[in-house]
Amino acid sequence: MNQPKFVICINNLDYPVSLEKRKIYETISDPEAEEIGHIRVVDESGEDYLYPITCFIDAHLPKEVQAAVLKAA
Repeated sequence: MNQPKFVICINNLDYPVSLEKRKIYETISDPEAEEIGHIRVVDESGEDYLYPITCFIDAHLPKEVQAAVLKAA
């Protein structure tokens, strides 16, 4: 199983209903999306959608924090 990866939203201008600035989101690996500058993110709806990678920065969370975030979801 892949390690979860988390990002932080830094720009929700075009997606104010789907994304919250400064919120941590889990990503789902999607190499094809990354090739076109997008990232697959589980958003406020609880579903995964593609968003421009420029809306996020890597969260670089320690494993203990990742586990707590996953448990809280």
